[in-house]
Amino acid sequence: MTIELVLVANIRAHSGKSAALKAALEALLVPTRAEVGCLQYDLHQNNKTPGAFVYFERWTDYDAWQDHMKTDHIKTSLEVTKDVIAEFDVTELHKIG
Repeated sequence: MTIELVLVANIRAHSGKSAALKAALEALLVPTRAEVGCLQYDLHQNNKTPGAFVYFERWTDYDAWQDHMKTDHIKTSLEVTKDVIAEFDVTELHKIG
C-alpha cells in the first residue's frame, strides 16, 4: 500500500529579492500540477512577511515527489533562485485522520 505524501515547503527570500522569488515559484505551478502523481501544489505568500512563501503539496507517494525533484523545471528553478533564497525547509507529512 502506498501512502500519500504531504509536504509543507517554507521558502524565504533574501532581502530585496521577494519579487524575483515569487515569480520563480509561480512559474513552477503549471508544469508541476501537470506531473503524474501531483495531487495538489499550492503556493502561498505570508501576509506579514512578503518575502516568505509556503508551498502546500500533496503527492500520490514519495516516489512521485522524487520524480518531481528530477524534472527540468525544478532543476532550472533551483539554479535561477540559488542567490535569491535565504532559507528553504521542507516538512514531510502523512495524513493520519
